Amino acid sequence: MSYRSNTAEAWYQDPQPSALPPEIPVNLLLPASLTQPLWKSLLANLRDTFAPQKLPPLQLTSRPVNVGLLLGDRLSLPWFRTVFTNIGDVISPEILPPLELESSPVDVGELVTDQLSHYWWSSLLRNLADQLVPEKLPILELTSKPIANIIPEAWMLLPPWSDVISTPKVFYPDQPKPAQPPVVLKPAPLPPEARELRSANPTETGLLRDLRRSRIRQRIWIAMATAQAIYLIAIMVWPH
Repeated sequence: MSYRSNTAEAWYQDPQPSALPPEIPVNLLLPASLTQPLWKSLLANLRDTFAPQKLPPLQLTSRPVNVGLLLGDRLSLPWFRTVFTNIGDVISPEILPPLELESSPVDVGELVTDQLSHYWWSSLLRNLADQLVPEKLPILELTSKPIANIIPEAWMLLPPWSDVISTPKVFYPDQPKPAQPPVVLKPAPLPPEARELRSANPTETGLLRDLRRSRIRQRIWIAMATAQAIYLIAIMVWPH
């Protein structure tokens, strides 16, 4: 133990370094199994399937609780197993032990889910019964002293001015606006090509394009039919 003195010739003990906790290694890197090649992962899976690692027996330090079938095992079951299980639960449900209550039960009346499951006429009759013969509740027991005057006497309540004034409302007519001559703007006529391009309806534009193409095809077919008819007539009139 070492000591040192100051100018006032007083002796003080040197402060000892506090014991620091051991450093905990923090590894934020991804496991090596995510970066290994495919063939290594395949071999490791085959080794775990045919020659699994032998671990020591599990030592439980707490009392085990039966939680039934786990959610992962339930989802891994085939569909016919769940169908048969549901049918078995409907036909012969599981008999559970009686419920042990550790607190005194409280009557909360009819639950909301039970009220919603009733038919509409039962709700109607219940509402009529409540209107004609209401339920008599016990007197409310107040555990606090009631307040005589909620609004302090120092406050002054003033009514709004619209409740005080009783004169009829007067509405002045609006001032007439100066008459201005109407301005009529006539747009310049556009050519048919620009008019088609200016059309904002794509359906109308497509319909006009299809009609134009159908007229062109009609003229081509008529010309071909006319030429074929002229050829046949010429062959009949001037035989070889």
